[in-house]
Amino acid sequence: MLILAIETSCDETAAAVVEAYFNGQMHLYTIRSNIIASQHEIHNKYGGIVPELACRRHIENINPVIMEALNKAGTTLNDINLFAVTMGPGLVVALLVGLSMCKAIAYACQKPLAGVNHLEGHILSIFLESPELSFPFISLLVSGGHTELYLVEDFGKYKVLGKSRDDAAGEAFDKAAKMLNLGYPGGPAIEKTAAPGNPFAINFPRAYLDKDSLDFSFSGVKTALKNYLNGFTPPYSTSAVFLPNVTASFQQAIVEVLVNKTFSAVKMYNVKSIVMAGGVASNRILREGMLMRGREEGVQVFYPNPILCTDNAAMIACAGYHRFRVDEGKCFDFYSLDAEADMKL
Repeated sequence: MLILAIETSCDETAAAVVEAYFNGQMHLYTIRSNIIASQHEIHNKYGGIVPELACRRHIENINPVIMEALNKAGTTLNDINLFAVTMGPGLVVALLVGLSMCKAIAYACQKPLAGVNHLEGHILSIFLESPELSFPFISLLVSGGHTELYLVEDFGKYKVLGKSRDDAAGEAFDKAAKMLNLGYPGGPAIEKTAAPGNPFAINFPRAYLDKDSLDFSFSGVKTALKNYLNGFTPPYSTSAVFLPNVTASFQQAIVEVLVNKTFSAVKMYNVKSIVMAGGVASNRILREGMLMRGREEGVQVFYPNPILCTDNAAMIACAGYHRFRVDEGKCFDFYSLDAEADMKL
């Protein structure tokens, strides 16, 4: 099956062509193209996403991105067997650009269309590179908009175990980077600045909430950083060790909670595999912490390549393929499919 997928949930305009097939034992995938047009240079000066600007750029990019994906894959719309598109969660004005385009193309071609939950796309992105992964596993979905733990029992079977009660981890990184004038997106900026720093120089708080809770809270560590910075006069970069130590300590406080909560879920549900997904899953310190803990406790830790951690359309193609398998009939309903800003998994 040849799938064309479109993703416009936030500030990346993405399209991909993925070939999916079943070899009798497992589902296999070949990414024929995976095109991503980023908007970082537009939103950088604002320190975050401006929805109206994101929507305008999606409208400009959507046609060229789709054409590039098809051309790189060496295929045409007539060759596509299934269309897949993100319908939520995300910025509704951004979602509508990709959704309207994909609905129109699928209707014109009279081919099935799978509406995909963006979160499901992130969770299933690991199968594009590790199709042998078996169920069940714990998925840590950690990005700018989401920090959630799921028990994944099969394709389409997800149980939410915990989520952030306030800021997502990526959101905390973005806000910290804005305080420190490090630019946007904040996660990579924090990680780069923290590389030479001492992660234990400053004892920022770790929020674990109620006993046995798998929920997260990162607003406290963000406030602690703000209070700490209030004791100094900017610009903070005048000290060669100040910024590295601050960012390394802030990053460590977030990573420790993510690792500990994830392995608490592993013990509670007696599983032997962890899958990290989402943009923050690209963080080197988080990956190293997960792998080290996994070796100590005999748990396998999986994560995709960075290009599949950030928002992309190949993961939407994978999720769309399994949506089609589960309910082929609904994939010809072009009219009722609509964007859902707060779509639940």
